[in-house]
Amino acid sequence: MKTLRKLSIFGWLIISVGVVAAQQTRDLTAYVNPFIGTGGHGHTFPGATMPHGAVQLSPDTRGADWDGSSGYHYSDSIIYGFSQTHLSGIGIPDYCDILFAPYISKEDFWQAKQGDETMKGYASRFSHQNEKAEAGYYSVKLDDENIIAEMTATTRAGFERYTFPEATDNAKITLDLAWRDKVLDSEIKVVGNNQVEGYRRSESWAKNQIVYFVAEFSKPFESSKIYLDDEGKLAPSPQFSGKNIKTVFRFTVRKGEQILVKVGISAVDIEGARKNLQTEIPDWNFDKVRQDAKNAWQKELSSIEVSGGTNEQLTNFYTALYHTKIAPNVFQDVDGRYLGDDKQIHTAKDFTNYTVFSLWDTFRAAHPLYTIIDQKRSRDFINTFIKQYEQGGRLPVWELAANETDCMIGYHAVSVIADAMAKDIKGFDYEKAFEAAKHSSELNHFGLEAYKRRGYISSEDEQESVSKTLEYAYDNYCIAQMAKILWKRREVEINKTGFETSWNQKDIESEKTDYQHFIQRAQYFENLFDAETGFMRPKQNGGFIAPFAPNEVTFNFTEGNSWVYSFFAPHDISRLIELQGGREKFAQKLDALFTTTDKLAGREQPDITGLIGQYAHGNEPSHHIGYLYNYAGEPWKTQKIIRRILDEFYKPQPDGLIGNEDCGQMSAWYVLSALGFYEVNPSNPVYDLGTPLFKEARIHLENGKTFTIRSVNVSDKNIYLKSVKLGGKDLKQTYFSHSQLMNGGVLEFEMADTPVTDWFTDFSVSKTGTDSSIVPTIDATRVFSKETTVKIASLDKNAKIFYTLDGSEPTPSSLVYIRPLNLTESSTVKAVSVNASGEKSFTVEAKLNKMPHDWTVKILSKYNRQYTGGGDEGLIDGIRGTTNFSAGAWQGYQAQDFIAVIDLQRETEIKKLGGGFLQNARSWIWMPTRVEFETSNDGVNFTKAGEIKTDIAVTEMTEQTRDYQIKIPTIKARFVRVTAKNLGKIPAWHPGVGEDAFIFVDEIIVE
Repeated sequence: MKTLRKLSIFGWLIISVGVVAAQQTRDLTAYVNPFIGTGGHGHTFPGATMPHGAVQLSPDTRGADWDGSSGYHYSDSIIYGFSQTHLSGIGIPDYCDILFAPYISKEDFWQAKQGDETMKGYASRFSHQNEKAEAGYYSVKLDDENIIAEMTATTRAGFERYTFPEATDNAKITLDLAWRDKVLDSEIKVVGNNQVEGYRRSESWAKNQIVYFVAEFSKPFESSKIYLDDEGKLAPSPQFSGKNIKTVFRFTVRKGEQILVKVGISAVDIEGARKNLQTEIPDWNFDKVRQDAKNAWQKELSSIEVSGGTNEQLTNFYTALYHTKIAPNVFQDVDGRYLGDDKQIHTAKDFTNYTVFSLWDTFRAAHPLYTIIDQKRSRDFINTFIKQYEQGGRLPVWELAANETDCMIGYHAVSVIADAMAKDIKGFDYEKAFEAAKHSSELNHFGLEAYKRRGYISSEDEQESVSKTLEYAYDNYCIAQMAKILWKRREVEINKTGFETSWNQKDIESEKTDYQHFIQRAQYFENLFDAETGFMRPKQNGGFIAPFAPNEVTFNFTEGNSWVYSFFAPHDISRLIELQGGREKFAQKLDALFTTTDKLAGREQPDITGLIGQYAHGNEPSHHIGYLYNYAGEPWKTQKIIRRILDEFYKPQPDGLIGNEDCGQMSAWYVLSALGFYEVNPSNPVYDLGTPLFKEARIHLENGKTFTIRSVNVSDKNIYLKSVKLGGKDLKQTYFSHSQLMNGGVLEFEMADTPVTDWFTDFSVSKTGTDSSIVPTIDATRVFSKETTVKIASLDKNAKIFYTLDGSEPTPSSLVYIRPLNLTESSTVKAVSVNASGEKSFTVEAKLNKMPHDWTVKILSKYNRQYTGGGDEGLIDGIRGTTNFSAGAWQGYQAQDFIAVIDLQRETEIKKLGGGFLQNARSWIWMPTRVEFETSNDGVNFTKAGEIKTDIAVTEMTEQTRDYQIKIPTIKARFVRVTAKNLGKIPAWHPGVGEDAFIFVDEIIVE
């Protein structure tokens, strides 16, 4: 029996070692499915790329439209060719540079209609049955002529292999430099009989993007033709510049012969592209490059080893991890040279320069994930930020190919920096990063000037006013944490060395002052909270905008509505809880978010997807919300909703992502949440517990340690935490620290199938620990006929309110507000509140105007409830709108003509008629095609007085206002009818093609 027992133990050891060995040698790339996200609205691409590589060699199945932003959509059946650069999961088309395509018998510029697609000569039909994608490799059969196309890549070079099915002297490969976005300039040079080089400078999302390239063919071509237009005009020499260049190379091939093309790219110059190509693909061994790419991906994916899940869960997980490592992209040559934001050439020293920073998305989960598994790249990213600040004048917002696109809002590079500093990640200049953060915060663009002056952004200041206010508040908290880390670090150094000087003490005092400044600014989110409705609500003219509905998507929010943004103050959730009336009511508010039957209203936003109630997982502002139950003391609700999102919104299929992938953010949420935790407040190095998906996960850290997560009894039903241990000790908190993770060890979850409410004694807290005086609100009718009632209120019920009526600045010596005021004349009302500590708020101002006349308006059209212009009388109130169409002065009419009748109340001499209109084609607002004016004395029978045909081109994208006026022979009339003709359907060249255009009207002019 003893012998048998020993054998059993020995056998068990063999099995255990075998299991470990199997796990260590497991091919994790086998779980990567690059087709996930290529359907639906995921906007990913299936082609070949290296981890964070500069090249993304992938098929292009459509041009520049929203769902084809990546160049590929799974619903398509035509491939136009294979280009070297692609963006993963973004919402605006760009890249798809340097396109190659093989074909045989087709004419170079033959076109034919195939369904809704116009096929160019080199395009081909394809079937998903003959398509394969894996990490670092892509292949497809081009069905028209049975050509096999294969792709792999190194960091800075693409490798293509085309297999021709039959012997022919007419095998062709096209190089199209005019494909996709607008070409500003390009050049091609044919070198010898097997090489071509050149560049392409283009404009799309990035306004000035350049790609240099050098391409080599594995065999000589018989001939080459450089076409200068789509009509077949040929260049007179083997080197030519232009804006519509395509080159066709002809080869003689045997049956089954392969022609290989390797392409090096650079943003610096042609020599850089050549050196990149020679260094990274020195020979013609396609299979070796493919295997090297696979090995690189295996290494990257091995940073997290998970087991004990279904095959579908493993595929979701490793494809998500793969997606997080596509961007940001290397943006320097092998010799370290790179194109800076100043459009000068620089050389990177001691860091790798990157591009593609989708920071509004990725600061939330992708960059926090990198601080765990990719600290070296995190350092490189931040060093890139610092260089972009030095070369471009500010930290990046949404940087692309040395272009600041200024897409999205905030300046969330500060979040990435602060999070790295809070996690003690070294390797970048903390002081320089802090300098850059302060500089970016003090600029006066995108509503920042109003934010600093008012304590919030009002709708008349800037579009997306609520979202910008809240996100600026969070960014300011991050800067405050940077200041605190710097002064604490100095104090530690003084205590350690005993060496104190006047200059380092001065630095400490300066940083403490900065901390107080920015922590106060971090509280400005309070100034948009409406206690009456319990929501963050946009303001205008000193008061809350009405009508208001939290489910409405308006231009006061960024790809969201008040339901979502009312939960965005990740740096001070404690204050959000107080504003809602305590933890119980806060939890009820969260319940209402997830259970409301209200539907989305207002603007159509295709980005707002993945709805559970009004929670929208398909867009990033929602991503932290599921974890907020931890702060309300009800973590079992976090566990339930997180598991639901994991199960329902991530599927191993082309349309398996519920929204845009957005450069790894959607996937990073999945990776972290599947592990069982999430960082709600990047810059505070604490992870909130959720619910684990796998029986075991091992995170291999760069410091050599391993953090292991074990989940006992986890299953589809066992989703609730019953107990938690960290390092063998009971964890009675709903969170743990980053330092605990980096120390390695074991986090152990015991799971149950029903909520467990007593395993914890301490729950998550997020607070700034500061108090500020809240800006009061002024509630009054902006334009009135005889009198208006003015109500002034403060969110702080203990504060005193002081006001003035003559436009002067109120002080504690001004009138004290006690009760509503009645005004009969135009006035400028200003007010401040003073809290119990004696702190004075920012001044709030409301301009109240008495109607300049007794005219009335009858509108025969129906304006959009988001764009009321203040009501019917807004057309004749004398308040003029600016190019900010969401500021409240404009009336918006969609899918209809504008018709209104002005009653002058008496027969009046009229010499001039006109109307004020706005064009903002990006936002679907166009000038009317013509404006007609009629007059009448009885309001029934009208006579045409004149007509104006508008003169601003439909294609004009510059925001502008225009008064269209006509002088007429003096007539007497009581009524004036104005008709403005709507453009109708949005034209084909516009991203909103087929949708209904708006007319925006402000003032009707009668003189």
